[in-house]
Amino acid sequence: MKGIVFTEFLEMVDDKFSPDIAEAIIEEANLPSGGAYTSVATYDHAEMVAMVVKLAEKTNTPVSALLGVFGEYLLGRFCALYPDFFEGINNTYDFLDTIENHVHVEVRKLYSDAELPTFKTERQDSGAMVMTYQSKRPFADLAEGLIRGSIAHFGEDITLTREDLGEGDGSYAAFHLEKAA
Repeated sequence: MKGIVFTEFLEMVDDKFSPDIAEAIIEEANLPSGGAYTSVATYDHAEMVAMVVKLAEKTNTPVSALLGVFGEYLLGRFCALYPDFFEGINNTYDFLDTIENHVHVEVRKLYSDAELPTFKTERQDSGAMVMTYQSKRPFADLAEGLIRGSIAHFGEDITLTREDLGEGDGSYAAFHLEKAA
């Protein structure tokens, strides 16, 4: 998992909770990296899981909710850091359509070793969209947060529901999006 996800997670913990909590979760998670992350390096996703579990313990918040909040936060950060990915895009569906064939292509140019999840979108005749997430890592909650962040970013009234697929371990899910009439 790319270091930018780790650095942004710790920034979110600093901002939404406190620097003391960020320091405590790093220390208590007993991380092989010691919690020293750079945005361009690659780290084991188990370190992220360990930190989120520690944050859940400290805040009495479910891991799934924390990953969702992080996804929403991360979408905002991506808007700030990579505005080109959002240029000329005016709605959630159009943005989600670009992730696999534009955003991930550009990410791979920057980080050839990136192990990215797969996102497939399918627009329905009814005007709805289904986005499928598949990964080696159990971060469907994070993906859901990114989608919710997209909806908020574009200011749309979209209902989002999730269907866990496969083992139900968070590595494979379908997200159903439907615009309000």
